[in-house]
Amino acid sequence: QVRLVESGGGLVQVGSSVTLACVASELTISHHVMAWFRQAPGKEREFVAAITWSGATTRYADFVSGRFTISRDIAKNTLYLQMNSLNPEDTAVYYCAASRVDAIVVETTPDRYDYWGQGTQVTVSS
Repeated sequence: QVRLVESGGGLVQVGSSVTLACVASELTISHHVMAWFRQAPGKEREFVAAITWSGATTRYADFVSGRFTISRDIAKNTLYLQMNSLNPEDTAVYYCAASRVDAIVVETTPDRYDYWGQGTQVTVSS
């Protein structure tokens, strides 16, 4: 059974940095487009960042504005999201997602991803 388990969230101050991790089991992240989404209270789940199966291409939402970096460690089968210069608008539950196997194109809508983690809460306090 495929599992994606996120970690690294918590309560942080404005301007600080956090690195989220997503460990995959029964799924090889280098065979999928891997992505991070987030969902704030009362809002729809939105795309944050993604990386293709080859690792050659990354894509970010406009609101990231160079503050976040998506990366992966193939040996650890783990996806990361480093987030810098956090602000209160970044407060949300952050989800790791995987596309169908061998997907090539980075999609930005949740319905294009087949596997999801349970999410990790990031709260940015001012």
